[in-house]
Amino acid sequence: MDRIDRSAFSVVSLADLGDDRAHWRSVSPTERLQAVERLRRINYGYDPAQRLQRILEVAEFKPR
Repeated sequence: MDRIDRSAFSVVSLADLGDDRAHWRSVSPTERLQAVERLRRINYGYDPAQRLQRILEVAEFKPR
């Protein structure tokens, strides 16, 4: 996993409009997905053995 360069960030007010949209529109779709995956791993961790749980439920329709 990539390490975070803590010297490359700044704190700004939420009232300030950033140039985020222009940045993400200039980035390729592959780079966008890589950024989303990086954020997912930061938030939820990375464990290749852990998978999504599948739940199967069979519903029967009984007419009256």
